[in-house]
Amino acid sequence: MNASLRVSDPGADWSVDDPQGLALRLRLRAVRMVAPHGFGYLGQALSSAEQVAAMFAHARPGLDRMVCSPGHYVIAPFAAAVELGLLDEEAAATYGQNGSFIEAIGTERSPVVDYTCGSLGQGLSAAIGFCLSDRLHGTDRRTVAMVSDGELEEGQVWEAALFAAHHRLDNLAVLIDANDSQVDGPVSSITTIEPIAAKWSAFGWHVQDIDGHDVHAVIAALKAAAAETERPSVIVCRTSTVHGLDCLPPDADGHFIKLPPELAEAAVAELTSRVESHRA
Repeated sequence: MNASLRVSDPGADWSVDDPQGLALRLRLRAVRMVAPHGFGYLGQALSSAEQVAAMFAHARPGLDRMVCSPGHYVIAPFAAAVELGLLDEEAAATYGQNGSFIEAIGTERSPVVDYTCGSLGQGLSAAIGFCLSDRLHGTDRRTVAMVSDGELEEGQVWEAALFAAHHRLDNLAVLIDANDSQVDGPVSSITTIEPIAAKWSAFGWHVQDIDGHDVHAVIAALKAAAAETERPSVIVCRTSTVHGLDCLPPDADGHFIKLPPELAEAAVAELTSRVESHRA
């Protein structure tokens, strides 16, 4: 893969026949990417795996855009891209290493997604810029933006939400990873952001509130968003940063998981078994 290629670029191509299987393989790939460091943003891949698998299953290659607003979530699109042949395994093996373009926290040079950023709260504004530009150019592109619930503490997110609703950007869908986790602890213990769905509805958005670990529910929600012709859409995905990996200790910090060699080995074994069982 060209280091600069992104999912909406001409020449980008993939297919997803088994989105649930992709979510499982994505988790396994993320463990392998984090394991050499012994720590990292594995929790973000665990909570968003089904959302990322659904995005790739729903998107039209070489046309639709993907935005990853929280830069540390980029591990999940990277992992999915390897599984779909969009990113070399050799490149993925350099994840988080000095000088690698497969960065632990995404930047403007990151491949795969159309936009990601280190500073939280800015991705929705970028997604809106894409959507407004696409409307002005008369193109049929759609943009899906990944946003974390912790980012909802940022005022820029709500300013962007107002702008998108005012301009009726029906070519925009937002996936909110509502995992109640941020660096300082549970989001709910830092700032009360509920009721999330009611807030977005009040801002004029088409809202769906779903189980974010049901990949088919996420795909159905993205299809419903694509069918919306009057408003932007937001999908509140209820998730957990330890979902799908039972070997993690009960006190695992979902935001930045420590993964010593013995735990990494157990995680690889557990997820490999899940992938093989699913294929059977």
